[in-house]
Amino acid sequence: MSNPAPKTRQLLMSPRCGAKTRSGGSCRSAAVRGKSRCRMHGGGRGSGGQKGNRNARRHGLFTSDAIAERRQIRDLLGETRKLMRTMR
Repeated sequence: MSNPAPKTRQLLMSPRCGAKTRSGGSCRSAAVRGKSRCRMHGGGRGSGGQKGNRNARRHGLFTSDAIAERRQIRDLLGETRKLMRTMR
């Protein structure tokens, strides 16, 4: 039989993934060679967004117009709350 100890030692000495789990702890899987994440958290081939991150702009939620509109709504709600406090 072969001795599995050298393979186990090599795995234990490899760098760990830097991702956080849902429970708040860190991922205990080994990182992919040359990367800081394991294969499950984005270290695998072909993982990640497209070049230029075109997906982030698809819905228009973060355009300057949408941000300005949300800012106006937030200001209007703040003024409304102040008015409601003075009416009590």
